[in-house]
Amino acid sequence: MFQTRASLATLLVAVVLAGCSTGGNSGGSKEPSVPASNDGRCEASGADFAIGKPASADLLEQARKGSGSQMARILKPHDVVTLEYRSERLNLNVDERGVVTRVNCG
Repeated sequence: MFQTRASLATLLVAVVLAGCSTGGNSGGSKEPSVPASNDGRCEASGADFAIGKPASADLLEQARKGSGSQMARILKPHDVVTLEYRSERLNLNVDERGVVTRVNCG
């Protein structure tokens, strides 16, 4: 009887501790993570790495992939843009020097 209780207690502790493990690698990845299932909708936080960098076609594509969006554009100061909100579009806002200052969806 005592052996059965001890075995069950050990099993219970093992199950509880297994639930606390995180899995995956703990080393940070330099590649932006893509939201798991966003149906092509933009998640701007996935492109935050672009802030402070010079805008380029390569950076735009990396940011688009990182945000999970279907399309992306670079917005310069004084650009004329339409005001419709597009949940699948990423915007990289740049300053006069072409450096990304803001990342948002729409």
